[in-house]
Amino acid sequence: MTILSSPHELKNYLKDKRQTIGFVPTMGALHEGHISLIKKAKSENEFVVVSIFLNPTQFLKGEDLDKYPKKDEADKKICELSGVDILFFPQVQDMYGTDEVSIQAPHVRGYVLEGTSRPSHFNGVLTVVMKLLNIVNPTNAYFGKKDAQQLNLISLMVKQLFMSVNIIPVDTVRQSDGLALSSRNVYLNETQRKEALKIPSSLHGAGIMVSKNILESELIIKQMREILEPLEVVYVEILSREFEIIKQVEIGNSIILVEVKVGTTRLLDNIWL
Repeated sequence: MTILSSPHELKNYLKDKRQTIGFVPTMGALHEGHISLIKKAKSENEFVVVSIFLNPTQFLKGEDLDKYPKKDEADKKICELSGVDILFFPQVQDMYGTDEVSIQAPHVRGYVLEGTSRPSHFNGVLTVVMKLLNIVNPTNAYFGKKDAQQLNLISLMVKQLFMSVNIIPVDTVRQSDGLALSSRNVYLNETQRKEALKIPSSLHGAGIMVSKNILESELIIKQMREILEPLEVVYVEILSREFEIIKQVEIGNSIILVEVKVGTTRLLDNIWL
């Protein structure tokens, strides 16, 4: 495995590649969810690049940038054992200069759901993803379905800016008790960890309702909120896969999304129906 930190060095390294390139962008603190992205990239491409970059522009003032878990040496080992060809490990000064051009998230889709409580968050996400995609110029780039809003906005950016990369969604990986894997799970104490199980329970309950042909969004959301009590619910929404509000679940075209705070930790989850 080759480790590079310079964007220009990586671009030069890859510019004459005639192989299909799979790309997995991460912020580090790698877990089984990230490994599933890498495995899928390896299975579908001849060459795999993983980036580890804790992007400061997507964190708002007062958020957990300084506390975000960092496991650089473990991450490098995971990438090596997973068969990654290139690990791109830039520093902030490698990725950002002064008086930066930035990508603006759309005024509607970028400022609902997670964007309501985190205005400008998705500006930072889209800007760094645009930079990374331009550096690597991959055939396929892999993103987890757990961050469904992020996935939707990145797909929209690629489509609207006529970028020549395929965005590949990958299913959420869960622990044995159903909790979605997240780098932020390490913030939870034992009691909070048990409380967090209300999140997958609420989604499971929603799935049961749908299986019984109870499709009305209002009824499903009401039950989910009851299951989530007394956690602080940021939102529970049922949307089409184009991120439009729908009054009832449309099988094959719906996502049920939830964000809660467990203590001070934000946790996202969803199911695709």
